[in-house]
Amino acid sequence: MSDLTNFIATNADWFYLVGAILFVLTLRGLSSPKTAIRGNRFGMAAMAIAVVTTFFLAEGPVLWLIIGAMILGALVGMWKAKTVAMTQMPETVALMHSFVGLAAVAIALATVLHTEQQHGAVARVELFIGCFIGAITFSASVFAFGKLAAKSWAKTLVGGWVKPVQALLFIAMIGFGGVYFVTDSLPAFYAMAVIAVIFGWMWIAPIGGGDMPVVVSLLNSFSGWAAAGIGFTLGNSMLIIAGSLVGSSGAILSYIMCKAMNRSLLNVLFGGMGTSAVAAGDDDGAPKNYKAGSAEDAGFLMSNASNVVIVPGYGMAQGRAQNAVKELYELLKDEGVNVRFAIHPVAGRMPGHMNVLLAEADVPYDDILEMDEINSDFASTDVVLVIGANDVVNPSAKDDPTSPIFGMPILEVNKAQTVMVIKRSMNTGYAGLDNSLFYMDKTMMIFGDAKKMVEEMVRSINGGGH
Repeated sequence: MSDLTNFIATNADWFYLVGAILFVLTLRGLSSPKTAIRGNRFGMAAMAIAVVTTFFLAEGPVLWLIIGAMILGALVGMWKAKTVAMTQMPETVALMHSFVGLAAVAIALATVLHTEQQHGAVARVELFIGCFIGAITFSASVFAFGKLAAKSWAKTLVGGWVKPVQALLFIAMIGFGGVYFVTDSLPAFYAMAVIAVIFGWMWIAPIGGGDMPVVVSLLNSFSGWAAAGIGFTLGNSMLIIAGSLVGSSGAILSYIMCKAMNRSLLNVLFGGMGTSAVAAGDDDGAPKNYKAGSAEDAGFLMSNASNVVIVPGYGMAQGRAQNAVKELYELLKDEGVNVRFAIHPVAGRMPGHMNVLLAEADVPYDDILEMDEINSDFASTDVVLVIGANDVVNPSAKDDPTSPIFGMPILEVNKAQTVMVIKRSMNTGYAGLDNSLFYMDKTMMIFGDAKKMVEEMVRSINGGGH
């Protein structure tokens, strides 16, 4: 055992280098659904190397406590992975981010309380940054979890008092952090940590549902930076590298998603856009006319079309309709119809939500196209089937300067010959915005559960002699 310990300790830098390379390959693999499984495997291998190497480098570890915690965490993780529904994946991801933040705070507190260790100026800066980023990540992610899971306690905060309170909390947090840096005062450090937790909640609570995908992406970035900060505190190069990779990739993804919404990151985080309160002001309350149809009508139109585009949204996730959609896709393909999927970068409740659902149903990747790839094809498309999407297909983003989403790039489904929308009702839904697409002459509304409606479309096509 001692020989193994010496070998790993002597070659720890090489093990960490291999782990770092595998983490880079993980991100590369996760960038595409085709290589996502391989990327996950690289990540598992990298994490295993990092954990084992660090385990053998630890000085005087309490073995039963460490191994017990690892086993318990593994059991909970496997149970959650097997039981979580795809509709609950966004809030599950947010909850995982909160654990990373909480771990960063716990490590920072443990380090501060280590009375036998002197903390120089650089170490205090590292502790300050790691702790407050971790604390913000923790409480903000808990709120995001509650918001995405529609918990009653995760209420959106509105009012003119919100921004001043946010500013005061931020100033107080930085102030106590500065006192800790200058005086090494433990009460100041504790006060900073508590205020950071409160600030994280207050920071995310005013953000509306339509902006939650960006928030989830940003919190992913924050969890990475928190881990990197604590990596400096612990002197662990593997934690620094892994945290930096997660932090930078999350930041880049947040930028891409903001660009897809024609919004700045600051506007998303502090502008209060996407809330139902803002959207409600644009509706004059006048009755609007729309056309309603049946699943049988939709099946007939699609089976007699040459080109069909399916636009999935959160309604597909909510109805767990991805497998039924795959069956519809295959049936139309067998009938000689050219069927493709159009994906908007912020569709659903988290980055890549729709891609994950379609991959789960084994929809061929070649027929899943991003917004920029397919927008020019809508004008020559016979039928578009929208399944529970709202903002990402809302023409008001292009032609209504008073709309809260004006300027946001959308899937231009309104240019197709016929548009069909599966929706439970005409309520504005999660993001709180009405959609002018629903009232166009070319649009047919199909009311009901997404899975049930798609299954009825499949039955109507099969029973129609095609």
